[in-house]
This record gives sequence, structure tokens and C-alpha cells, in this order.
Amino acid sequence: MNIAVCVCQVPDTASVIGFVDGLIDLSRVNEVMNPYDEYALEEAVRLKELFTGSVVTVFSIAPASAKEMLRKALAMGADRAILLNDAVLSDPYQTAVALSRALVAFYADTLPDLVFCGKQSTDFQSAQVPAMLAELLGMGAVTGICSLHASSEGLQVERETEGGVESFDVHYPALFSTEKGLNIPRKTSIKSVMEARKKTIDLFSPSLDEASYVVMTGMKPLDRKKRCQFLSDEKELIRLLREERNLF
Repeated sequence: MNIAVCVCQVPDTASVIGFVDGLIDLSRVNEVMNPYDEYALEEAVRLKELFTGSVVTVFSIAPASAKEMLRKALAMGADRAILLNDAVLSDPYQTAVALSRALVAFYADTLPDLVFCGKQSTDFQSAQVPAMLAELLGMGAVTGICSLHASSEGLQVERETEGGVESFDVHYPALFSTEKGLNIPRKTSIKSVMEARKKTIDLFSPSLDEASYVVMTGMKPLDRKKRCQFLSDEKELIRLLREERNLF
């Protein structure tokens, strides 16, 4: 079984994030694997352990500095890692197109049996890439799964909704995006980390002529300061509501 996992690099939420001239100050930001992608990778590795002869390949759109993140993926149990070289994309459609072309180029005439993605990234949180990628690849998809049971004939997956739980029977090939709680990602051992450093990370430069549908034009910190004012009586409150809020 061929299993592909798409991962991305995001700022660690514990990092100190500042802003300079409308841009993020990355000098004190630690980049890590997207937490939702860890659930996707763990599920892929579990299926690899279940089905003998399976191969897990990780794909990532990131700068060259993301090689350490990909080595973590290899240490967690992935067999190969593909870095879409120097591609930093914030538009979900461009991201999905680049990933689809990398998957098609890597697997040639056949699609992988399974593709896993995290439900969303913790930076932009658009949750759009998995569904777009499935459409571009022509694969059936279920997003935000919280349970998966696989056999050689097919898969049974579940996802939580506002009113309960949805259950699906899915045939190969298929794409799933993973929700928190699907599994508990494993810790890497010193041995696995050392072995991962011996593996080669392949580079792929996708041809991308499509224009962005979404363009980030600026960024600024959220001002959480609130003005507090003490009033003498209710008449003063009514006056302020009338003048400042136009409520009356």
C-alpha cells in the first residue's frame, strides 16, 4: 500500500511572535510540524505497520529550513520525504495544486492508495487544502475524521458533527484529513532520530502558473486594550450610549 502524507510547518504557539512594519518578526519564532499533521502521519504509520509492504511518503511545501521537520517525520516512521523546494504559499488553491502535481509526478501513472492531511494548519486555519487536493486528484475524501478502521477491501471512518457522529464506508483510493483525538502521535527515540539523519530528503520544484485567489496584503497585532470608565449614574450611561454608540 502506498500512503502519502502532506505536512506543513507552522510557528510554535509557545514562541514569542512580534510584528515589524506589518510583517511577522520571525527572529524569535520556532517553526514546528503542524499539530494536526502529526495525527495524519501517526495514522499513516499505523496503517504501514498493519499492512506489510506499505510505504509512507511525506510531502511538504516549505523553505529549505523545513528539512529538520521532515527528519522528524522520518523518525516517526515515514519511509521517504519530498520537499517542494523553496515554495512558500499562503493561498490554499496554489498549495493544493502544487501538492497534486508533486503527488502525480512522484507516483507516475498510479495514485497512492491513501492520502492523509491534517484538518487545518494552526497558522492560517483555512481547512481548505485537503478538499481541494482530493478534487484535483479525483479521489473520494472525508474531512476531519476522528476514527478509522481499515481492511484490504475498504475503510470505515467517522467524524464528529455538531449533532452527533457521521459514519462512512470508503473505497481505495481515498483522502482523509485528521482531527485531534484520532490517535496519540508517537515520540521519537534517539535511535529513530539517528536513522532519520541517514535518509535522503528529495527535492521537487513544482511548475506553478496559477494566480493566487487569496493574497495576504498586511498583518498587524490585535489591540486587546480596553478603555474602562466609571460613571456617576445611569443618566451618564445613557448620554454615552447616545453619543458614542448611536443606540438611541
